[in-house]
Amino acid sequence: MMIEDLGARIASVWEGLRSTTRKMIVGALQAPGATSLTAQPHTGAMAYDARSDWELSRLLSALDESVAENAEQSGTEQGREMRRMAETCAALLQNQTQSAEVFAQLVMRAHRANDFARIDALADALTAPRFSASEVCELARHDHPVVCALAREALAQSPTVNLVALLADPVDAETARIALELQATEYGNEEARQLVYMLDQADMMDEDEDDA
Repeated sequence: MMIEDLGARIASVWEGLRSTTRKMIVGALQAPGATSLTAQPHTGAMAYDARSDWELSRLLSALDESVAENAEQSGTEQGREMRRMAETCAALLQNQTQSAEVFAQLVMRAHRANDFARIDALADALTAPRFSASEVCELARHDHPVVCALAREALAQSPTVNLVALLADPVDAETARIALELQATEYGNEEARQLVYMLDQADMMDEDEDDA
């Protein structure tokens, strides 16, 4: 099936892709297990391509919108091909993205489909080294409850020293503190418990100074 057969919207997005991104998608479509739920190990051998993420994300959005708008055609060849391409784009993104925005897109997409296996796989991917602590903090502040919950759990499982480093960041400090409190109460982390106690004491001293 030609890309034009999938509709004008998808064809337009496809035309805007770089040749490297198109080749990536075509290669994945031709590979066995292209839509596997299991994230592939991220070796770091290739430089992260943020533009590739953006292009795949844009194509995935166009495919999902077309599938939703043409639900009555789900059993047709066109419908099956759109879903297959969408799942391939999602799998590629799951295995490579370092973007909080794209990760949130994947989680919300899986949640809409009640695809709990995909959500579990995404939760595993979020703990991979490729996601920076700041990106995970951004996800922990997300409006979507599932995105937020996955990110907070990932932060709670991260090394305490990584969270301590975020306490000096004016944007991420409060999110890091919540993660430390979770480590202390839910995981019994003594180091986190002591840090939370010290932070609470510092807050009390600040309040006393303000009242004086």
